[in-house]
Amino acid sequence: MKKYEKISFIDCTLEELFDFHLDVNNLKAITPDNIEITFLEENFTPKENRILKIKTVKNFLPIRWEVKIEKLQRPNILVDLALKSPFKYWKHSHVFTKKGNMCELRDVVEYELPFGKVGGLFDFFIKKELDAMFTFRHNKTKKLLEK
Repeated sequence: MKKYEKISFIDCTLEELFDFHLDVNNLKAITPDNIEITFLEENFTPKENRILKIKTVKNFLPIRWEVKIEKLQRPNILVDLALKSPFKYWKHSHVFTKKGNMCELRDVVEYELPFGKVGGLFDFFIKKELDAMFTFRHNKTKKLLEK
């Protein structure tokens, strides 16, 4: 199992940070411009065991994701588990912690690539893509919440 982690500090309240991530419409706002997102269900409200269905398009390649909200603990944790994705396994934990006057935003992704050892040859590329995406997301979240 591979693991990717990104940490940022944002000047906001825990509730603001949690609620921002709970609003799935903000997913579009923090997604890089080269990725198109379409929600396949209108007015999705995250709750434990609910499944969010989305379609992403990057480089003209459409990918369907179905992620189950596995854990929701206000205002500290939001965990989603991919039931359908390009990965063999994908678990994404959003962890929000108060650190002095700031809030720590920690994204932890545990993943496994498909195709065994052959898929593992692409791990460098995947980590580079994850870092670019989560760096963008954290910077955009910081900008939107620290207005």
